Amino acid sequence: MSERKVLQKYYPPTFDPRQIERVRGPKRVGPKVQTVRLMAPFSMRCTTCGEYIYKGRKFNSRKETPENEKYLGIQIFRFYIRCTRCSAEIVFKTDPKNGDYACERGAKRNVEPWRTGREETDEERLERLEKEEEERNAMVELEAKTVDAKREMAVADALDEIRVRNARLERAGFDGVEVSLPASVEDEEAARQEREDLEAAKLAFAGAKQADVLGDEIIEEVVPDAGEMLPPPLPTFRKAAPVKKKAGPTIPGIKKKEADPQSQSAKEPEKKPATSLVSYDSDSD
Repeated sequence: MSERKVLQKYYPPTFDPRQIERVRGPKRVGPKVQTVRLMAPFSMRCTTCGEYIYKGRKFNSRKETPENEKYLGIQIFRFYIRCTRCSAEIVFKTDPKNGDYACERGAKRNVEPWRTGREETDEERLERLEKEEEERNAMVELEAKTVDAKREMAVADALDEIRVRNARLERAGFDGVEVSLPASVEDEEAARQEREDLEAAKLAFAGAKQADVLGDEIIEEVVPDAGEMLPPPLPTFRKAAPVKKKAGPTIPGIKKKEADPQSQSAKEPEKKPATSLVSYDSDSD
């Protein structure tokens, strides 16, 4: 058992490979057959005993490669399995046309709701492919038309810019002064704002100049000449004499000594004659 695992084997000096006889086995007749391990590609029911075989169950099967069965150059393979209950042979093969498997004999495929529709024929398939190709061509044409429309819009914008430039140059040559035209909406807005600022500044400077002129005229009118008479001065007012406060309330139980009228008259200063509160100052002239 250990000899099959070694990397090199011993050959005696007397070994002659020419003495080995070539033995031919029986010639293979029919398609190539292999033994493989696979799982059931779909759920089925055995027609012999009625046993249900679910999808994904593992089997030891024989794989047959028929040489004359191909679809558009794709090789078709056939598999042979046996029922798990009655050992009846079940045969199914690959179906590259529909991308599925087809049961041939020994079992019946269970009903699947998503496969109950009618199978598509070759003519219907060709018609469907032609329709898809036409739709694809329509989309390509629409994209090409969109690209052409964008190109035409760009060309029209370039022509407009050229016409505006030429008109500006012609106007400059006719008037002798170059006229600058805004190239876009932003330039137009900036030019309009600049014009408004210039007008506002002119108005402000004109108003300030007019105010200065009016001020000079007013000053000239107010200042009198040396020979003119001055107007009389305005009257001035003097403050009135303060009023003496009355004596406060007497404290109960205490009698205040009455003042002697003679001493009071001696203490009081002589009263000056009352004068008018308003006096006018007049000049000698």
